[in-house]
Amino acid sequence: MRRNWAGSIARSCVLGFAVVASQWGCSSEPPPADPSGSQPAAAETSAASEAASEPVLLQVPLGLPGLPVPDDNPMTAAKVELGRMLYFDTRLSKDGTVSCATCHDPRTAWTEHRAASEGIKGQIGTRNAPSVINSAYATAQFWDGRAKTLEEQALGPIANPIEMGHQLDVMVADLSNVPAYAAKFQTVFGTGITQEGVGQAIAAFERTVLSGNSPYDRFENGETSALDDAQKRGLKVFQQAGCQGCHAPPVFSNFRYYNAGVGMDQPKPDEGRKTVTGDESDLGKFRVPALREVANTGPYFHDGSVATLEEAVAVMAQGGLDNPNLSEMLKKVGAKNLSEADRNDLVAFLKALSGEFPVISAPEVKPEVPAGKS
Repeated sequence: MRRNWAGSIARSCVLGFAVVASQWGCSSEPPPADPSGSQPAAAETSAASEAASEPVLLQVPLGLPGLPVPDDNPMTAAKVELGRMLYFDTRLSKDGTVSCATCHDPRTAWTEHRAASEGIKGQIGTRNAPSVINSAYATAQFWDGRAKTLEEQALGPIANPIEMGHQLDVMVADLSNVPAYAAKFQTVFGTGITQEGVGQAIAAFERTVLSGNSPYDRFENGETSALDDAQKRGLKVFQQAGCQGCHAPPVFSNFRYYNAGVGMDQPKPDEGRKTVTGDESDLGKFRVPALREVANTGPYFHDGSVATLEEAVAVMAQGGLDNPNLSEMLKKVGAKNLSEADRNDLVAFLKALSGEFPVISAPEVKPEVPAGKS
């Protein structure tokens, strides 16, 4: 299924940025900080204060539920703008080479098309980068669920030694030398730059990254021609084979943890959820990935070991890969003995979960201090 990217980008202004788009548009950049360092006039200060508290009027795309926003991190236009700046800024990494967008690139459905991510100093991780799309709905973050919130997740890669490799306090010191950030933190939080504020701003921005209004959503909304015959058959297979037991609509994940056997044949397999809980029964269990935009987010599974959607469907349709801790849900799917035609229809249906999501460009924030030099 080929997407009209120009159309998707244009529509994202309406779908996701009712207030934010009015500030920077879908292609324009936010105004640069005043290089003179002069104090703003009283009227400008008042306007900035109002902007800081202006709520984001986020129009959730067709098919998605209401957006969950934590009480302790309300979304404002100014906070989302600050989060956008931070998301694309490589100064969040120790050597100034990696940003959030490096591994979660808006141009590639907010992920990357490689098995595992490359961090600072060319280090390669062991897990595939999940897409940011619709992560606002996840009840836990990362493949193993070690972060409970988007705010917590946002800081994790920054401090991870093989990802962005920065000490959080040093990162704060680096950013504090950038006047644009110092000013915006005062506007948004009324404080200097803090670790907590960085996490909250990035999380607020990531909550605007939504995908909906897919052919499936339009079909469910009464447009019977939105799905072709193969996709309609695939929807029935998806329901009847038990796929939706784990990949529950409308986000297409229940965000629970299952062992599908992927990678369990390795000499030292990734322990998955067990690394968080210490429970032997969680060995090899990983969080169920949400399936919206799945056709655009390969390679697949926690280790990126499967290149194509067709291969991924085949693995799941056979009930995963056999191992002593294989989840019962997978065994039940395998017992359905899905045919090749069923699998092909499933792939067709999953492509119908590709809808519209924002493709956002990086703002310009001039580096007043080199990264890693504080």
